[in-house]
Amino acid sequence: MDPTKFLDQFLGGNSKQKLQQAGGAAKQQFDRMGGMGGFAGGAAAGGLAGLLLGNKKVRKMAGGVVGYGGAAALGALAFKAYQNWQQGKQAESAPVATEADMPRTEARFLPDSAPAATGEPFQLSLIRAMIGATKADGHVDAEEQKRLFEQVERMGLDAEAKGFVFDALAKPTDLSEVAAAARTQEQAAELYLVSRLAIDPDHPAEKAYLEALAHRLNLPAELAAHLDRQAEAGLAA
Repeated sequence: MDPTKFLDQFLGGNSKQKLQQAGGAAKQQFDRMGGMGGFAGGAAAGGLAGLLLGNKKVRKMAGGVVGYGGAAALGALAFKAYQNWQQGKQAESAPVATEADMPRTEARFLPDSAPAATGEPFQLSLIRAMIGATKADGHVDAEEQKRLFEQVERMGLDAEAKGFVFDALAKPTDLSEVAAAARTQEQAAELYLVSRLAIDPDHPAEKAYLEALAHRLNLPAELAAHLDRQAEAGLAA
């Protein structure tokens, strides 16, 4: 299983918007992934994210930087949050990442820059974290899980990728396991960010999940607030 290709499939893949003017590490990441449609592309093209997330969430993703940047956008959002936090800016008024920030993203914030602390490719840790976050409100019941399994079977994933998804969907979400993947603070920030993108913090159970995850990841409250700010920007219509 190619973890980068798998992450591409998860997010939707094959966007026509290839950041033609981009450069640096973010463009290299984008090119390696073949140009992806982001989370929104997942809904349109059959990506796993589109199956897991509701239509309202997918429409929101389509309008923001995540909708056209995919994994490269994830890195840009995390990097922008980290920069703003280090510079002591107030989260509620801090500048947000845009498409123009993607070429300037430091390589350490890109999903394939280093393996997870567990030794697995970090791309898989991000997918697992997002799947876990979608179950934070308990909405993936047995019937919904069965429907997801049936749709995943039709997606053309290889056996290893399908097994990974089925296992992640079937297992109860383990916050300790999600947090254990973080080798660095940068990876911790991305695990939190991808989880935040997947759920609604206004839902009490989901808010509690995010707070517990931030604690397990040892994220300073101010950094988490900056990640929340970037996540909202990444979803903005």
